[in-house]
Amino acid sequence: MDSTRVTEHPTSFDRPSTGADPTDPRGALLPAPVPPRASGSALPAQGRTGETPPTAGADSPGAFEHSQPGAGQAAEPDTHRPRPGSEGVPVQPDGGQPGGVPDGSALDGVPGGGQAAPARPGSEVPAGATDLRGAPAEPDRRTGQPTAPGQPTPMRRDGDRLRFVGAATRRIARGMDLDEIVMGLCRATVPTFADAILVYLREPLPVGDERPTGPLVLRLRRTDRIPAERDTEGGFAPAAQPEPSELETVGAELCEVRPGSALAEVLRGVRPVFTDTPAARAALPELLGEERDFPLPDGRRAILAPLRGRRRVIGAALFLRGPERIPFEADDLLVAAQLATHSALGIDKAVLYGREAYIADELQRTMLPENLPRCTGVRLASRYLPAAETARVGGDWYDAIPLPGSRVALVVGDVMGHSMTSAAIMGQLRTTAQTLAGLDLPPQEVLHHLDEQAQRLGTDRMATCLYAVYDPVAHRITVANAGHPPPVLLHLGGEAEVLRVPAGAPIGVGGVDFEAVELDAPAGATLLLYTDGLVESRLRDVWTGIEQLRERLAATAQLTGPDHPPPLEALCDEVLDMLGPGDRDDDIALLAARFDGIAPSDVSYWFLDPEDAAPGKARRLARRALARWGMEDLTDAVELLVSEVVTNAVRYASKPVTLRLLRTDVLRCEVGDDVPQLPRLRQARATDEGGRGLYLVNRLARRWGATRLSTGKVVWFELNRG
Repeated sequence: MDSTRVTEHPTSFDRPSTGADPTDPRGALLPAPVPPRASGSALPAQGRTGETPPTAGADSPGAFEHSQPGAGQAAEPDTHRPRPGSEGVPVQPDGGQPGGVPDGSALDGVPGGGQAAPARPGSEVPAGATDLRGAPAEPDRRTGQPTAPGQPTPMRRDGDRLRFVGAATRRIARGMDLDEIVMGLCRATVPTFADAILVYLREPLPVGDERPTGPLVLRLRRTDRIPAERDTEGGFAPAAQPEPSELETVGAELCEVRPGSALAEVLRGVRPVFTDTPAARAALPELLGEERDFPLPDGRRAILAPLRGRRRVIGAALFLRGPERIPFEADDLLVAAQLATHSALGIDKAVLYGREAYIADELQRTMLPENLPRCTGVRLASRYLPAAETARVGGDWYDAIPLPGSRVALVVGDVMGHSMTSAAIMGQLRTTAQTLAGLDLPPQEVLHHLDEQAQRLGTDRMATCLYAVYDPVAHRITVANAGHPPPVLLHLGGEAEVLRVPAGAPIGVGGVDFEAVELDAPAGATLLLYTDGLVESRLRDVWTGIEQLRERLAATAQLTGPDHPPPLEALCDEVLDMLGPGDRDDDIALLAARFDGIAPSDVSYWFLDPEDAAPGKARRLARRALARWGMEDLTDAVELLVSEVVTNAVRYASKPVTLRLLRTDVLRCEVGDDVPQLPRLRQARATDEGGRGLYLVNRLARRWGATRLSTGKVVWFELNRG
């Protein structure tokens, strides 16, 4: 049985150590532990086919290099052993060299015996040469020179090549992205197959069936080589420099392949070629840079292999061997072809996978809010985690929608599955929820319309959703649930409470009624909305996870004390830290809302009858409120804008008009009436007597807007506090 094993190699190139396991990943063909040599036993020296073996009985027709001499008699030819390797396949040096046959081991299944065979004439070992164990190093069978310790040895037979190709393709196939595949090719090649490799890829790489535009440009993607301490003088690289490394100075970074050039012809041929051919010799300066002096070693010591994907050539790989190593052989072209084919197909698939992952990421980002709005009386934080790196899209979503009257709608939902289809359905439901929220419908009505929309999308479009509306003035929250896990309310004192909300049926079932409940939302409390991926997994049921979440929130609140709620961002991170290694079965959406509220002393509210005296009364009420708040510097602007907005409301209203002033970080004024038509900003002509009210609001206010309600509309504007 052959003791040589070809393994995969990292780029660390640690020197092999005595007694290392042959499969040790630190280097190529490391020596196996060597048992003591039995007295009077030795392995015969191998020679080339046709050479006269230096053993007794050499005149026998069957006595050639695979014969085994007996004790005191000529050896009989072993008919069961394979024929010796061809002249083109070199043998491995033994004597404990990497990849060689250790003393006392078997060669091709036949144990050694007898005395050590004499060395072939002309293969004397120079004085002082030793192997890895400190014993005298035996010469290379091909060159007659001793193999230096740690020097990679050539593959001996076709079986070695097959094992190497199998190990290399496995390493290449393990890569998921472009860099992993190219790195796998380099690490599998150096130093087992080549002393150095240069990998060029098309810039930019075409994706799928798209036709590239512009000229063919190759970029040096990665290089790899044996470290400098294992090179000899007169190598294939320029003079060694500490930084950058020798190989980094070999080739140009960019190379434009001109139509009809020698490099274009080699790439069009697809098959690997030796660089000693005229076509390849002419192509190398174009690939490596014509201005560079690149001394390639003589003979067949370089292979140029085009990388062809499914449709077209996407790059090239250059394999190099130094002069101290045997040249490439004809069979090595087949090895290079296999490496190039597997690498090119892997790169093609990695580019396609990268495009799909990019599309999925972009789809998920556009479906979720890019930034949460800044709402009066509430602070928000959110998190989203995909189910896995390979499934970065899902049906979980969250949203925060500003509503009239300084209210905010908090939404979290979960569409069944975590695929592109789930993400698309989630986007449709989220858009529908935003539209319904703009109509200021009650939470139960919003869920009812979402249920109808899900049925229109398909019979199997199921989702859960929780819709809550927070009013910072009333310090109340109204919640409606459609089969979603209940929210958790963390009070200021540190108590965490699971809110009792009717579960309801999931969206998409149809024919069900949804119920809303109104609860207290005290200032300083934090409401946590989440999807079931946070609390449910293969290791625990949903109610166990909810209890663990409640305990985690309470423990986190204890760290900051009873009078200071934990920061929202840190609280979200703490909640996600409760996930264990086996808890990521589904994607997770998390929305946290800190209720600051608006104090009653910062709110002024009036009802105005729809009469001609209403604008003057509104100006007087606003002036008194500003004086009470110490904001007299805004009196002129507020009186003017309030008068214009109230005048427009009174002109068409049939019921009392509402006027409300809110003092927060800004001054907000809201005027409501029972007319659903929204006002439009227009440019008044010089002869018009009206139409300038909203123009003044637009010029003087920090922000303004109009929102349609189920009972009419609200026109609002904001002014910066002095």
